[in-house]
Amino acid sequence: MKNEAGSKIRNIISKYGIYFAFLVMLLLFSLLNPKFLTMRNIINIVRQVSFNSILAMGMTMVIITGGIDLSVGSVLALTAVVTASLVRAESQLLPFPAAVLAGLFLGSFCGFINGVIVTKGKLAPFITTLVMMTVARGAAQLFTKGRPITGLVPGFAFIGSGSFFMIPAPICILVFIVFASYFILNNTRTGRYIYAVGGNEQAAKASGLKVDRTKIFVYTFSGCMAALVGIILSARLNSAAPVLGSGYELDAIAAAVIGGTSMEGGRGRINRSLIGGLIIGTISNGLDILNVSAYWQQIIKGLIILVAVFVDKMSAENR
Repeated sequence: MKNEAGSKIRNIISKYGIYFAFLVMLLLFSLLNPKFLTMRNIINIVRQVSFNSILAMGMTMVIITGGIDLSVGSVLALTAVVTASLVRAESQLLPFPAAVLAGLFLGSFCGFINGVIVTKGKLAPFITTLVMMTVARGAAQLFTKGRPITGLVPGFAFIGSGSFFMIPAPICILVFIVFASYFILNNTRTGRYIYAVGGNEQAAKASGLKVDRTKIFVYTFSGCMAALVGIILSARLNSAAPVLGSGYELDAIAAAVIGGTSMEGGRGRINRSLIGGLIIGTISNGLDILNVSAYWQQIIKGLIILVAVFVDKMSAENR
């Protein structure tokens, strides 16, 4: 009976623990500072979280297949500077909708290259995406000669600073991406393939599943999400610099892992990755309000990631 009760408790914690932790965190910060739960600050948190959470949607799919994508921050920067160069007010080369599509294509292409090298070249995802991280960042530096691109056309800024019915555009984009990602993973054949590949790749191959095509898809999708974030950030800042997105890959991985996506593959949920992103954003915002040093914030984030990975490993051993 005790074992059965313990098993039920573990299952409840596994399913709902992250939501409970998030609510406790909100309560704690609201008690420490009354300004925390104001509508203005909540919108600010979600807006800040939107960038990392969009990246986390692609990262979640990659990790479910048993891979990793370290290149998203650099791909973000490369697509941001290229897109910004196309919509400079003094020398606009394309209408901004066309420039956005060009940026999304570039990011998707970088992800596609990652997927092809991982599947056809048989290189480890860690090495492949580490190389892309270096190459894309270097290409961004080379393209801009190390200088930011500023003075973008006014219409472009709406993507990052505008709003729909008083809801900031980045939040609206996040909502769309979350629903689209959830639909792909839970209501399509591709989604079933993603889980199957991560659960047991050899069995998936033996069953005739298109393993290589599935892996190429998730890396391409991750690259597209990196491009989208780069475009939103450059529109919000009205500029794009080659250093944009530094360290974003770690936050995206953290959001997915905190949300329960297994680093061993085969397990993960879009809604939980979103909560993981919200937890990271809430911690950063709450500590900022409490005037905690940014250096301490990095240490705290690192410890949270360590705990999340440890919990995931313990859960895997108990299954």
